[in-house]
Amino acid sequence: MMTSLKTLVRGLLLACLCAATVAGAQEATIRKNLTERLPEMGKIDEVTKTPMPGVFEVRVGTDLYYTDVDGSYLIHGQMIDAKGKRNLTEERMNKLTAIDFEKLPFADAFTIVRGNGKRRIALFEDPNCGYCKRFERDLQKVDNVTIHVFLYPILGPQSTERSKVIWCARDKARTWQDWMVQDKPLPTATGCDTAALARNVELGRRHQVTGTPTLVFTDGRRVPGAIASADVEKYLAEAK
Repeated sequence: MMTSLKTLVRGLLLACLCAATVAGAQEATIRKNLTERLPEMGKIDEVTKTPMPGVFEVRVGTDLYYTDVDGSYLIHGQMIDAKGKRNLTEERMNKLTAIDFEKLPFADAFTIVRGNGKRRIALFEDPNCGYCKRFERDLQKVDNVTIHVFLYPILGPQSTERSKVIWCARDKARTWQDWMVQDKPLPTATGCDTAALARNVELGRRHQVTGTPTLVFTDGRRVPGAIASADVEKYLAEAK
C-alpha cells in the first residue's frame, strides 16, 4: 500500500515537472519568435496561458497581446468569455493598473468630506481641465463620501500656476470648488511650499496616469475620464 502511494506521488510530481517543462519551452519559443519578428514591440515582460486553448497572453508593460504557440500571429484587442459574459482583457488590465489606495500620499492632497464621509475616493485632476470641471459639477450629486484631490498639473504652465494658487489657499477645498464648480475667479497668488505638486506629477507618471480626471477607488481600481455620478456610485458600491 505504501509502495503504491509513493509510486502515485512520484507519478504526479513527474507529470507536473513535464507540464512545467513544456510550458517553459512554449514561453521561450513565443518570446524568441516575437522578439525576432516584431522587435518594435519592445521587451516582453510576461507570457501566460489564457483560458482559450492554444492562445497565450503576451504582456509588454501594461499592453496586452494574444498569440499562438509559435508566435506566428499576434492579436491586439479584447478577449471575451462569452459563456461567462466576462471581459477577460479588462479584468486583467484592472489588476495590472491597480493602485494601492492606502499607500497614496494623502498629505499631498486636500480633502473634501460630504455627509458621513464613509466612502472614499481619490482624484487626479488639473484645474485647467474642462472635463474635470464637468466631472466636478456632476460629482456634487454624490453624498456620504470623502474625496482626496491630488492636483495634477499636466496641461501646461497655466495648470501649474493655477494649482499653486489653489494649493496655497487658506481653504484649498473651498477655493477648488469655487473655481471648478462655480467658475469664481481664483484668489491672488500667495507663496507657500508647492513641492507637493511636483511629487503628484511624479506619482501620476509612476502609475501611468495619462489624463484627467482619473479616479482611484479603495479596491485599487483606476477609472479614467469624466464619468457620470451614477457610475461613480456604482464603482463606490463595488469597492466595498
